[in-house]
Amino acid sequence: MDLNVPIVIFDELTETIVQSTGVLSLASGEIRSVAYDDYDVKAQGLPAESEDYEFTSGLLEHNGKEVEFRVDVDVLTGKYSVTASELLELKGRAARLFTEPPKKI
Repeated sequence: MDLNVPIVIFDELTETIVQSTGVLSLASGEIRSVAYDDYDVKAQGLPAESEDYEFTSGLLEHNGKEVEFRVDVDVLTGKYSVTASELLELKGRAARLFTEPPKKI
């Protein structure tokens, strides 16, 4: 069973949103392989280091359904992760959402 899922990450700044993708480990909460869209982290630094940084969130998508969740950023290491309590809640919300039968139109 694969416990790694692709996610979209949003670093929210006052005036802009920096979007990236990554792989979330549902076992540990660690987010790996973060790749920024139209953002040069080497030249501009980590979005979370910016003075106008507000928060980071993640989005898990499956068959047209979505679950949003909070993401923590360690500015010293540049690593993204999900806390154990947030991960537990995310697993429950995702399981309920992704196992619901499709809505009839």
